[in-house]
Amino acid sequence: MEAATGDMPAYQIRTPTTTLPQGVVMAASPGTLHSPQQMAEEATRKRELRLLKNREAARECRRKKKEYVKCLENRVAVLENQNKTLIEELKALKDLYCHKAE
Repeated sequence: MEAATGDMPAYQIRTPTTTLPQGVVMAASPGTLHSPQQMAEEATRKRELRLLKNREAARECRRKKKEYVKCLENRVAVLENQNKTLIEELKALKDLYCHKAE
């Protein structure tokens, strides 16, 4: 078996052609470049953002709960009316049946 020399795939791994100047090191994460004060400010900003999102979520939750309770109250009113109507109908049918039996 003979290997063909011109059939190399186009996706060869190449070494980087650009290098960093001597003494320059790439940072592992952006947090390593911040001072302690900047990190504290970032933590405060993240906390405030989290609290703001939490307040908005709580407001939305309360609104949904209010809407849910209102729907339940409406359903209770409808069912109570339906129950009252059925009780009256049952009474009328009992009276009719009792009068026929006499």
